[in-house]
Amino acid sequence: MKSLLMVITFILGLVQPALAAPGAKAYVANFKDNTVSVIDTENRKVIATIPVAAGPHGMAMTRDGATVYVSGDGTSSIDIIDTAVDKVVKTINVGKAPNGIALTPDNKLLLVTVYDENRVVFVDTATRTLTGAVTVPKPHTVSISPDGKFAYVTVQEPSHFALALIDLPTRSVVRTLALDKTPRDGEFSFDGKVFYFTQAGVSSVQVLDPTSDKIVAQIATGVSPHFVGYPPRSEFGMIVVQGPGELSLFDPKTNQPTRSIAVGKQPHWAATSADGKTTYVTNEGSNDVTVVDLATGRTATIPVGNAPRKVVVQPATMLSDKSAAKVSIANFAFTPAEIAIAAGGSVTWSNDDGAPHGLQYQDGGKGTDLLLPGASFSRRFDRPGTYDYKCSVHPYMTGRVVVHAQ
Repeated sequence: MKSLLMVITFILGLVQPALAAPGAKAYVANFKDNTVSVIDTENRKVIATIPVAAGPHGMAMTRDGATVYVSGDGTSSIDIIDTAVDKVVKTINVGKAPNGIALTPDNKLLLVTVYDENRVVFVDTATRTLTGAVTVPKPHTVSISPDGKFAYVTVQEPSHFALALIDLPTRSVVRTLALDKTPRDGEFSFDGKVFYFTQAGVSSVQVLDPTSDKIVAQIATGVSPHFVGYPPRSEFGMIVVQGPGELSLFDPKTNQPTRSIAVGKQPHWAATSADGKTTYVTNEGSNDVTVVDLATGRTATIPVGNAPRKVVVQPATMLSDKSAAKVSIANFAFTPAEIAIAAGGSVTWSNDDGAPHGLQYQDGGKGTDLLLPGASFSRRFDRPGTYDYKCSVHPYMTGRVVVHAQ
């Protein structure tokens, strides 16, 4: 009998579903806990908790997912998290009450809004030192254009609410757009053609044309819209609406709402996976994160710390020792946006889109000016290093190849 039980147990063990391999990680800032929860997005559970500076407020992640920056609203510092070990490895003093933070597309510069000192500071990410500042009254959030030339800052100075436009090459405020209500969040669309922003007491999202500084449309929402964004590889724009506790999806072409999905209590922020299929919504009032399947509207809940606010998600980087890899060009984006191979390997780009594209490499390597739908292009990479590239037809489309030594 004992032998029979052992055999049955062994067989059952073989048919048990294996735990999924760890996936990309999401990082959630818990405002009242002074921690960051690390979520394994594949298994949908918290796998680590990182102590950070008081009042974690803003978050930004490098394109390779290796580094996370967190601002401490109750302090004067920015914490730097190494995602390989999930620990704070450096703290930078930037000034009292840092709020929003954003990285330039090349990841070389970090912009930080320092609310209590009425300025936006510039941090060199290589040296991790402050390299300059510009005066902006009560700056709250900051968003950088995909070409890295400009940044909009939401200004919350009482009776002087505005959007301030910073020219990044000259590091100066070139103009301000006066507003009648307090701006909350503001974000560029992934292609830089539109700037969306929300305002306190206004049940709609404002759609701004950055070329003219004119509001060209409004997107109706429920009470208290907060975060708004249109991420790459997603067919939807999305709005976190705090009053009804929902994620509102909209059509970026028509600026019309298309669907509302119930999430947790007092949702605050959202971040979308690299493939554009899944969005993670932080719920400050219910201490959890709602995982939303954008295609079906199905949701799942992951408990985190106390009062989660900001969230960032690692890209779906394909790290492997394979000698060849593939990138799909679809929906005006490179998927994956970052890929890693061993030296001596090659990458093949396939145009799976309905429009022509091209490849232009920053290192001067030979690319292609025109890649028609259905066509492909390959390049061999013999030397270790990081190779950035863009679409020669649509420069806002960018990607990266990381080549490791054999």
